Amino acid sequence: MRNTLTIFRRELGSYFNSPVGYIVITAFLVGIAYLWIEVGQVFVEGEATLRSLFYWAPFIFTLFVPAVTMRLLAEEKHAGTLELLITMPVRDWEVVLGKFLAALSVIGLAILLTLAFPITLSQFGEMDWGAVAGGYLGLLLLAAAYVAIGLMASSWTSDQVVSFIIAWGITFSLWLFGKLLPLMPSSLAPLVEYVSLDTHFSNISKGVIDSRDIVYYLSLVVACLFLAVQSLDSRRWK
Repeated sequence: MRNTLTIFRRELGSYFNSPVGYIVITAFLVGIAYLWIEVGQVFVEGEATLRSLFYWAPFIFTLFVPAVTMRLLAEEKHAGTLELLITMPVRDWEVVLGKFLAALSVIGLAILLTLAFPITLSQFGEMDWGAVAGGYLGLLLLAAAYVAIGLMASSWTSDQVVSFIIAWGITFSLWLFGKLLPLMPSSLAPLVEYVSLDTHFSNISKGVIDSRDIVYYLSLVVACLFLAVQSLDSRRWK
Protein backbone atom coordinates (compact mmCIF):
# COMPACT_ATOMS: atom_id res chain seq x y z
CA MET A 1 0.00 0.00 0.00
CA ARG A 2 3.01 2.32 0.38
CA ASN A 3 3.33 2.70 -3.39
CA THR A 4 -0.40 3.36 -3.70
CA LEU A 5 -0.22 6.12 -1.07
CA THR A 6 2.82 7.68 -2.76
CA ILE A 7 1.03 7.80 -6.11
CA PHE A 8 -2.12 9.05 -4.40
CA ARG A 9 -0.28 11.96 -2.74
CA ARG A 10 1.58 12.86 -5.93
CA GLU A 11 -1.56 12.78 -8.03
CA LEU A 12 -3.68 14.70 -5.51
CA GLY A 13 -0.99 17.36 -5.21
CA SER A 14 -0.90 17.78 -8.99
CA TYR A 15 -4.55 18.87 -8.97
CA PHE A 16 -3.97 21.68 -6.50
CA ASN A 17 -0.48 22.75 -7.52
CA SER A 18 -2.13 24.17 -10.63
CA PRO A 19 -5.41 26.04 -11.22
CA VAL A 20 -7.04 22.92 -12.70
CA GLY A 21 -8.49 21.54 -9.46
CA TYR A 22 -9.84 24.89 -8.31
CA ILE A 23 -11.37 25.73 -11.68
CA VAL A 24 -13.10 22.37 -12.08
CA ILE A 25 -14.50 22.35 -8.53
CA THR A 26 -15.75 25.93 -8.88
CA ALA A 27 -17.39 25.12 -12.22
CA PHE A 28 -19.09 22.11 -10.65
CA LEU A 29 -20.46 24.11 -7.72
CA VAL A 30 -21.72 26.91 -9.96
CA GLY A 31 -23.32 24.46 -12.40
CA ILE A 32 -25.07 22.36 -9.77
CA ALA A 33 -26.25 25.45 -7.87
CA TYR A 34 -27.68 26.98 -11.05
CA LEU A 35 -29.60 23.86 -12.08
CA TRP A 36 -30.87 23.33 -8.52
CA ILE A 37 -32.05 26.89 -7.91
CA GLU A 38 -32.96 28.19 -11.37
CA VAL A 39 -34.23 25.02 -13.05
CA GLY A 40 -35.32 22.90 -10.09
CA GLN A 41 -37.18 23.57 -6.86
CA VAL A 42 -35.76 24.63 -3.51
CA PHE A 43 -39.01 24.39 -1.56
CA VAL A 44 -41.87 21.93 -2.11
CA GLU A 45 -45.04 22.51 -0.08
CA GLY A 46 -43.09 24.55 2.44
CA GLU A 47 -40.42 21.89 2.95
CA ALA A 48 -36.79 22.50 1.98
CA THR A 49 -35.61 19.87 -0.49
CA LEU A 50 -32.51 18.86 -2.40
CA ARG A 51 -34.54 16.70 -4.76
CA SER A 52 -33.70 18.68 -7.88
CA LEU A 53 -30.01 18.89 -6.87
CA PHE A 54 -29.86 15.11 -6.72
CA TYR A 55 -31.82 14.93 -9.98
CA TRP A 56 -29.26 17.01 -11.86
CA ALA A 57 -26.07 15.80 -10.16
CA PRO A 58 -25.69 12.62 -12.29
CA PHE A 59 -25.85 14.76 -15.44
CA ILE A 60 -23.35 17.34 -14.12
CA PHE A 61 -21.03 14.47 -13.21
CA THR A 62 -20.97 13.31 -16.86
CA LEU A 63 -19.09 16.54 -17.67
CA PHE A 64 -17.27 17.20 -14.43
CA VAL A 65 -15.75 13.77 -13.72
CA PRO A 66 -14.26 13.15 -17.20
CA ALA A 67 -12.58 16.56 -16.91
CA VAL A 68 -10.94 15.40 -13.69
CA THR A 69 -9.95 11.92 -14.90
CA MET A 70 -8.94 12.56 -18.52
CA ARG A 71 -5.31 13.27 -17.65
CA LEU A 72 -4.73 10.46 -15.15
CA LEU A 73 -3.05 7.96 -17.48
CA ALA A 74 -3.36 9.66 -20.87
CA GLU A 75 -0.99 12.44 -19.80
CA GLU A 76 1.55 9.90 -18.52
CA LYS A 77 1.40 8.09 -21.86
CA HIS A 78 1.75 11.29 -23.87
CA ALA A 79 4.72 12.50 -21.81
CA GLY A 80 6.38 9.07 -21.90
CA THR A 81 6.50 8.87 -18.10
CA LEU A 82 4.13 5.88 -17.92
CA GLU A 83 6.78 3.54 -19.32
CA LEU A 84 9.18 4.74 -16.65
CA LEU A 85 6.55 4.37 -13.94
CA ILE A 86 5.56 0.80 -14.80
CA THR A 87 9.20 -0.32 -14.97
CA MET A 88 9.73 0.77 -11.37
CA PRO A 89 9.01 -1.65 -8.47
CA VAL A 90 5.33 -0.73 -8.43
CA ARG A 91 2.44 -2.93 -9.48
CA ASP A 92 -0.06 -1.85 -12.12
CA TRP A 93 -2.93 -2.12 -9.66
CA GLU A 94 -1.09 0.21 -7.26
CA VAL A 95 -0.79 2.83 -10.00
CA VAL A 96 -4.45 2.52 -10.92
CA LEU A 97 -5.69 2.49 -7.32
CA GLY A 98 -3.56 5.47 -6.31
CA LYS A 99 -4.81 7.57 -9.23
CA PHE A 100 -8.40 6.42 -8.64
CA LEU A 101 -8.30 7.49 -4.99
CA ALA A 102 -6.76 10.86 -5.86
CA ALA A 103 -9.43 11.69 -8.46
CA LEU A 104 -12.18 10.44 -6.16
CA SER A 105 -10.83 12.69 -3.39
CA VAL A 106 -11.15 15.73 -5.67
CA ILE A 107 -14.73 14.80 -6.52
CA GLY A 108 -15.40 14.04 -2.85
CA LEU A 109 -14.18 17.50 -1.88
CA ALA A 110 -16.54 19.07 -4.41
CA ILE A 111 -19.42 17.00 -3.01
CA LEU A 112 -18.44 17.97 0.55
CA LEU A 113 -18.58 21.66 -0.34
CA THR A 114 -22.19 21.27 -1.48
CA LEU A 115 -23.13 20.50 2.14
CA ALA A 116 -23.35 24.27 2.47
CA PHE A 117 -26.61 24.05 0.48
CA PRO A 118 -28.65 21.83 2.85
CA ILE A 119 -27.14 23.45 5.95
CA THR A 120 -28.14 26.91 4.73
CA LEU A 121 -31.50 25.74 3.45
CA SER A 122 -32.39 24.08 6.75
CA GLN A 123 -32.47 27.54 8.32
CA PHE A 124 -35.48 28.45 6.16
CA GLY A 125 -37.53 25.26 6.14
CA GLU A 126 -37.80 21.74 7.51
CA MET A 127 -35.19 19.39 6.02
CA ASP A 128 -35.46 15.61 5.71
CA TRP A 129 -31.94 14.73 6.80
CA GLY A 130 -32.49 11.01 6.20
CA ALA A 131 -33.10 11.65 2.51
CA VAL A 132 -30.14 14.05 2.44
CA ALA A 133 -27.84 11.38 3.93
CA GLY A 134 -29.08 8.85 1.36
CA GLY A 135 -28.55 11.35 -1.43
CA TYR A 136 -24.97 12.04 -0.41
CA LEU A 137 -24.19 8.34 -0.09
CA GLY A 138 -25.56 7.95 -3.61
CA LEU A 139 -23.40 10.84 -4.84
CA LEU A 140 -20.24 9.19 -3.47
CA LEU A 141 -21.09 5.83 -5.05
CA LEU A 142 -21.99 7.55 -8.32
CA ALA A 143 -18.74 9.54 -8.24
CA ALA A 144 -16.72 6.36 -7.63
CA ALA A 145 -18.35 4.71 -10.66
CA TYR A 146 -17.77 7.76 -12.88
CA VAL A 147 -14.13 8.06 -11.77
CA ALA A 148 -13.50 4.36 -12.48
CA ILE A 149 -15.02 4.76 -15.95
CA GLY A 150 -12.93 7.89 -16.57
CA LEU A 151 -9.74 6.18 -15.42
CA MET A 152 -10.48 3.22 -17.67
CA ALA A 153 -10.97 5.57 -20.62
CA SER A 154 -7.73 7.38 -19.80
CA SER A 155 -5.86 4.06 -19.85
CA TRP A 156 -6.94 3.45 -23.43
CA THR A 157 -5.41 6.53 -25.05
CA SER A 158 -2.57 9.05 -24.86
CA ASP A 159 -4.85 11.93 -25.88
CA GLN A 160 -6.63 13.70 -23.02
CA VAL A 161 -9.38 15.02 -25.29
CA VAL A 162 -10.09 11.52 -26.60
CA SER A 163 -10.09 10.26 -23.01
CA PHE A 164 -12.64 12.92 -22.06
CA ILE A 165 -14.89 12.06 -25.01
CA ILE A 166 -14.80 8.31 -24.31
CA ALA A 167 -15.55 8.81 -20.60
CA TRP A 168 -18.29 11.32 -21.35
CA GLY A 169 -19.86 9.02 -23.96
CA ILE A 170 -19.99 6.05 -21.57
CA THR A 171 -21.22 7.97 -18.52
CA PHE A 172 -23.75 10.01 -20.49
CA SER A 173 -25.14 6.86 -22.13
CA LEU A 174 -25.49 5.08 -18.78
CA TRP A 175 -27.23 8.17 -17.39
CA LEU A 176 -29.47 8.54 -20.44
CA PHE A 177 -30.68 4.94 -20.25
CA GLY A 178 -32.63 5.81 -17.11
CA LYS A 179 -34.32 8.76 -18.78
CA LEU A 180 -35.31 6.67 -21.81
CA LEU A 181 -36.69 3.82 -19.70
CA PRO A 182 -40.38 4.76 -20.28
CA LEU A 183 -39.77 4.50 -24.04
CA MET A 184 -38.17 1.07 -23.92
CA PRO A 185 -40.01 -2.13 -24.92
CA SER A 186 -41.19 -4.07 -21.89
CA SER A 187 -38.85 -6.92 -22.82
CA LEU A 188 -35.80 -4.65 -22.58
CA ALA A 189 -36.94 -2.49 -19.65
CA PRO A 190 -35.51 -4.69 -16.83
CA LEU A 191 -32.08 -4.84 -18.49
CA VAL A 192 -31.97 -1.10 -19.23
CA GLU A 193 -33.14 -0.32 -15.71
CA TYR A 194 -30.36 -2.41 -14.21
CA VAL A 195 -27.65 -0.93 -16.47
CA SER A 196 -28.72 2.67 -15.84
CA LEU A 197 -26.51 4.56 -13.38
CA ASP A 198 -29.28 7.07 -12.77
CA THR A 199 -31.89 4.46 -11.81
CA HIS A 200 -29.73 3.05 -9.02
CA PHE A 201 -28.81 6.54 -7.84
CA SER A 202 -32.45 7.61 -7.82
CA ASN A 203 -33.31 4.79 -5.42
CA ILE A 204 -30.53 5.70 -2.98
CA SER A 205 -31.20 9.45 -3.17
CA LYS A 206 -34.73 8.82 -1.91
CA GLY A 207 -33.28 7.27 1.23
CA VAL A 208 -33.95 3.70 0.06
CA ILE A 209 -30.69 1.83 0.71
CA ASP A 210 -30.89 -1.39 -1.27
CA SER A 211 -27.89 -3.73 -1.29
CA ARG A 212 -28.49 -4.40 -4.99
CA ASP A 213 -27.81 -0.76 -5.82
CA ILE A 214 -24.61 -0.72 -3.76
CA VAL A 215 -23.43 -4.00 -5.31
CA TYR A 216 -24.09 -2.53 -8.77
CA TYR A 217 -21.85 0.47 -8.15
CA LEU A 218 -19.09 -1.50 -6.47
CA SER A 219 -19.14 -4.10 -9.26
CA LEU A 220 -18.89 -1.35 -11.88
CA VAL A 221 -15.95 0.24 -10.07
CA VAL A 222 -14.08 -3.07 -9.74
CA ALA A 223 -14.74 -4.00 -13.39
CA CYS A 224 -13.52 -0.65 -14.75
CA LEU A 225 -10.41 -0.61 -12.55
CA PHE A 226 -9.66 -4.19 -13.59
CA LEU A 227 -9.86 -3.20 -17.27
CA ALA A 228 -7.59 -0.21 -16.59
CA VAL A 229 -5.03 -2.52 -14.95
CA GLN A 230 -5.24 -4.89 -17.92
CA SER A 231 -4.68 -1.99 -20.28
CA LEU A 232 -1.50 -1.02 -18.40
CA ASP A 233 -0.34 -4.63 -18.27
CA SER A 234 -0.75 -5.01 -22.02
CA ARG A 235 1.81 -2.24 -22.59
CA ARG A 236 4.53 -4.32 -20.95
CA TRP A 237 4.34 -6.80 -23.84
CA LYS A 238 4.42 -4.32 -26.70
